[in-house]
Amino acid sequence: MNATTARKELRQRLREQRARLPAAQRIAAAQGLLQQLQQLPELSVDDRIGGYFAVNGELSLHLVVAQCWRQGKAFHLPVAGADRQLRFARYSAASPVQPNRFGIPEPEVATDQLVDPAALELVLVPLLGFDRRGHRLGYGGGFYDRSFAFLHGTERPTLPLLVGIGYSFQEVDTLAAESWDVKLDLIATECELIDCSAAPPP
Repeated sequence: MNATTARKELRQRLREQRARLPAAQRIAAAQGLLQQLQQLPELSVDDRIGGYFAVNGELSLHLVVAQCWRQGKAFHLPVAGADRQLRFARYSAASPVQPNRFGIPEPEVATDQLVDPAALELVLVPLLGFDRRGHRLGYGGGFYDRSFAFLHGTERPTLPLLVGIGYSFQEVDTLAAESWDVKLDLIATECELIDCSAAPPP
């Protein structure tokens, strides 16, 4: 089996496993995630935070978003461009949202109000799978890798700090890295906060 086929099968397996989670487990996981992220100083210190609108069983950020709003943080959601690049729009409880071409809700804002990824300080990144070295299995579109490609060759961690968000069962032993992959700095699950720089080499 080649690497492309293996990734496709892994994506399918993890999607199906995530879809089977009962509602009570999803709610408990969102609470656990908040507890793990509260260990991260950047969540309290940083003012420009990016996240995602959970769809298709993704680990929900709603409790994290609520905390950011209470603390006066500027929370942003990604907006997918036709160039397959992400920019980010500030999101509040009053923000009108509209599903994009992938069915993912996005804030409706003028183009000149969009924020470049490099302007964010902390980004919570959705994923399908991960390993402890910071390699992320995404959805195959390459949006995050393109949008944060400017981090290639930089000494990490730097701004923005990239924190992958996923359920603990989405961890795999190792993911083969592609040249275009942008590594995560940390990974937060409902059970732990993983420092990817501390992971031993494979």
